[in-house]
Amino acid sequence: MKKSIRLYITGTVQGVFYRAFIKENAERYNVKGFCRNLEDGRVEVFLEGNADEVNKMIELCKQGPKHSKIDKVEEKEERYQDFKTFKVLHI
Repeated sequence: MKKSIRLYITGTVQGVFYRAFIKENAERYNVKGFCRNLEDGRVEVFLEGNADEVNKMIELCKQGPKHSKIDKVEEKEERYQDFKTFKVLHI
């Protein structure tokens, strides 16, 4: 079953390789979408793929890489958009 979700991650998530961590794991789990820094200090992550893999990625987003500190994760169900890759976007 396919699943799409948008996450907004609040905490120490910029400048700690958070986006690289997410991209590396998304490729490992064959999850597509994107992540990007937001001007307010949060990171936005859009994930889609098989539900089991997307759920694994949600848990990794809540955990983050070694130097990150996750304070809050907002989840919003989204319509499946059939992304072909996972990209780190730059504003």
